[in-house]
Amino acid sequence: MAEQKKTAVVLVNLGTPDKPDAVSVKRYLKEFLSDQRVVEGKCVKRLFWLAVLNGIILNLRPRKVAKLYQSIWEDDSPMRKILDDQVRDLQLALDQEGGNGITVFSAMTYGTPGLKDRLEELKEHGYRRVLVVPMYPQYSATTTAPIYDQVAQFQLAQRYVLDIRLVNAFYDHPLYIEALAQSIAEHRELHGVTDKLVISYHGIPKEYADKGDPYPEHCHATSALVTEKLGLGDDAWISTFQSRFGPKEWLQPYTDKTLQKLAKSGTQSVDVICPAFTADCLETLEEIAEENREEFEGAGGQTYRYIPALNSSPAFIHLLRTLVHEHAGDWVGQVHSEKS
Repeated sequence: MAEQKKTAVVLVNLGTPDKPDAVSVKRYLKEFLSDQRVVEGKCVKRLFWLAVLNGIILNLRPRKVAKLYQSIWEDDSPMRKILDDQVRDLQLALDQEGGNGITVFSAMTYGTPGLKDRLEELKEHGYRRVLVVPMYPQYSATTTAPIYDQVAQFQLAQRYVLDIRLVNAFYDHPLYIEALAQSIAEHRELHGVTDKLVISYHGIPKEYADKGDPYPEHCHATSALVTEKLGLGDDAWISTFQSRFGPKEWLQPYTDKTLQKLAKSGTQSVDVICPAFTADCLETLEEIAEENREEFEGAGGQTYRYIPALNSSPAFIHLLRTLVHEHAGDWVGQVHSEKS
């Protein structure tokens, strides 16, 4: 009798604290900011960073961040709730196809449910095939690569390794571009067209890009494809980068500075969308939707609108279902023969 090979899909996002309190935030930030993929550095630089992280940042920042989480928390973290919705809706979409035998799960790179814990659980329940889908359209060594690292660390501890595949990126996938364009178009149909569309991505230090991280190229490609799909002229939109941290130069132009500049130069209204996020979270709901609104209006702007992330929209779930078939279609096709 042929071995039964159960198939799982794991949607992985960055992570979130378990509770909106200083203790939980500190635990989450320690795990996140201790990852050498996130904050690079070797030998002396690495030791210096860890000393700053543990001696200063983790003693000062958690209380402030916890208060921000409290302002957006509803029973749970928005990111985790949305990820659960995405898992549920993708499962429903796959189930409607009938007989594919795929089960969808969630995981986080940092926090709970942890990716390595999820993989261990899948192994214990007899799953032999796992498609891991990082919820980052644009690849970066700071976001997607840690998922590869954790998968490799998990496999290294196994005698009988699982068959694990990963989706590297989908920044230019036609269905992703279509989903973004549809989201923008529907928002503008409902609220009207603004003077400028600001397409803001999470930033990374410029030196990471200089060393070969393809993230900025992926971001610019996404922006070009979406605005082409929408038929926007070059003067109708701009790509920017948000959330810089520390003294290093990050990818430019900076979102907050750009919004100030636009307002001061006479731009009265802007729409802001963050295509690097597939689920709304602290960064989009607080920094982008609130803090940057204050930056724009404080510099003289009149109308500031944040366009929500794709979240669990039907168009995004359709993309996820397509990615499953593109990357694990041969597994799906073998389900019936294995059960017969």
